[in-house]
Amino acid sequence: QVQLVESGGGLVQPGGSLRLSCEASGFTFSNYAMSWYRQAPGKERELVARISSGGGSTNYADSVKGRFTISRDNVKNIVYLQMNSLKPEDTAVYYCNARRVILDYWGQGTQVTVSS
Repeated sequence: QVQLVESGGGLVQPGGSLRLSCEASGFTFSNYAMSWYRQAPGKERELVARISSGGGSTNYADSVKGRFTISRDNVKNIVYLQMNSLKPEDTAVYYCNARRVILDYWGQGTQVTVSS
């Protein structure tokens, strides 16, 4: 069955870094665009970053441009989100998403808390 398993979340001080990973299985990973979304308490889920199936194209939310980097390994079936210069407003549950046409899969999420 399809699985997206996120890892790498945790508590970090402002200005710190984290790298999230999302390991995929149960589908042809290299055929899917991959994204990271986040949802803070009381807010709607928002797109953070997206990478095309081949990895040649990326898009970022304005709030994370220059600080976050999305990448993927189509051999290991993993997508990463490198998060630098973290701010308290980055605190949220981060979700991995795989999408191809009408097919849409989600992970369970990993908590990221930025606090001193």
